[in-house]
Amino acid sequence: MRGNLQTQMAQKFLYIVDHFCNFPRSEYGGIWNVIAEDDNECFDLIKDYDDGFNEEFYVNLREKVVNARTYALSEDVESSVVESFTT
Repeated sequence: MRGNLQTQMAQKFLYIVDHFCNFPRSEYGGIWNVIAEDDNECFDLIKDYDDGFNEEFYVNLREKVVNARTYALSEDVESSVVESFTT
């Protein structure tokens, strides 16, 4: 750390989250790929991306995020919804 303080970046994860809307709203389900620091940030990113369209199903979203597959990333990248495919 010679002279400069180095800030440690927070660990980021790739979340693979099952779609949170039930039939008949979502006939075949779907998947969300999200980069986030934790479950709360992942939840907020999906909710913001959805922009209230499926608000009545957000109660399901928390469970889907908690049960999502997660993979630690080796580099610091911006938190975001990387990809979503929903029906």
